[in-house]
Amino acid sequence: MTAIANSKGTAILVIGDLIAYIFSLVLTLAIRYGHIPGRSLLMAHLPAFSVLFVIFLIVNFSAGLYDKQSSLIRGRIQGLLLKAQIVDAVFGIVFFYFALVAIAPKTNLFIYFVISTTILLFWRTVMFPVVSVTKRQNAIIVGSGGDIKDLFDEVDDNARYGLSFKECLEPRESADRTAAAITEAVERVRAATIVVDLHNPKIEAAMPFLYSLVFSGLQIIDASKLYEAVFDRIPLSMVRERWLVENSGTALGSRRVYDLLKRVLDIAAASLIGAVTLVLYPFVYIAIKLEDGGPIFITQTRTGQNNKPVNIVKFRSMNSDDSGTYGSGGRTRNRVTRVGKLIRLTRIDELPQVWNIIKGDQSLIGPRSELPALVSVYEKEIPYYNVRHLIKPGLSGWAQIYHRAHPHHAVAVEDTRDKLSYDLYYIKNRSLMLDLKIALQTVKSILSKQGV
Repeated sequence: MTAIANSKGTAILVIGDLIAYIFSLVLTLAIRYGHIPGRSLLMAHLPAFSVLFVIFLIVNFSAGLYDKQSSLIRGRIQGLLLKAQIVDAVFGIVFFYFALVAIAPKTNLFIYFVISTTILLFWRTVMFPVVSVTKRQNAIIVGSGGDIKDLFDEVDDNARYGLSFKECLEPRESADRTAAAITEAVERVRAATIVVDLHNPKIEAAMPFLYSLVFSGLQIIDASKLYEAVFDRIPLSMVRERWLVENSGTALGSRRVYDLLKRVLDIAAASLIGAVTLVLYPFVYIAIKLEDGGPIFITQTRTGQNNKPVNIVKFRSMNSDDSGTYGSGGRTRNRVTRVGKLIRLTRIDELPQVWNIIKGDQSLIGPRSELPALVSVYEKEIPYYNVRHLIKPGLSGWAQIYHRAHPHHAVAVEDTRDKLSYDLYYIKNRSLMLDLKIALQTVKSILSKQGV
């Protein structure tokens, strides 16, 4: 139900934005020419603007304007929308001044972006919260741990998910006591839905009871699936051998058609990027040599698919190449150079890795590869860490876009545990559309100087 609600909400946003763009064009023409535009005037502008509408929707998608997280609705919307409109304006200017169109767009473009920004802000901040609200069902959630609490708080604070949690129950020691507690809570709050951690051993014992509730009209939702749909990550507290077995087929295993298409796209995109960015190499070379006279490239061994070591090449951004060596006191002494700060910020230091992509050591999109020394630590400290090595590592990935506390090649178990939840989500749900979303979000991060 939540997945359907999320898809419905996204569809409403896209359709609403498109209507806002079209209505803004009609108002622009009415203001510019002093009358409601007729069919001929509208059709003279609509074909060219239709191309821009598609571009605008892609920009919105890249900016995160169709994300479902509540933070988007609660305060980030105005800033994101204004930034997206600025990018849209740039695309509009470039399109009309370099494309062969038979209209004079200077004044029209200015009026259009003023009107469209106003209408979009009204639609997103005033109208959408009203039309997207669905009738909320009373529900209880059964489980324990921080992930269950986070799920309770997020869903209960956001009407978009269609559920209102009335109680959070801890599973009891015996199946009978768990069943009794659930029965009492359902009757007390008149719950229509039970969200339950089906992977909890204590709850698994009560599975026959939960099965019987299905025939009473109650909706039973797996808490791990709801968590995944809400947060776009896998709740590690609910990942056990059963989860891995359930997802060991097409999810965690090979997807031949997808893998083949992705490999073709990797080679094509990496070749294009490599050819276009070759012009930067002499400038990077000169800058590095002028600062300290050291080598331009470094080579590091990383852990790749199926735990095989791969050697990746990067522009040197630190005062020496320690090859990822770690001593008893942590990483060997090393510092980022002035040139290194710039090429890291712009991700130029990563450019030589396109040749690793062409070679097949890694992909454009996937879990970021890690140093073997750190992998050996995380394998011991974080359960199922090696699952991320089932597929090729990537230059950018789902975790790089949405995980905010990136551990940068130093032992950081808790941050890496959190990052793994995003890597598992990508491995389970990977597709060309998800790869495209990550690629667009990566471009946005680089242009906004957030880095990945």
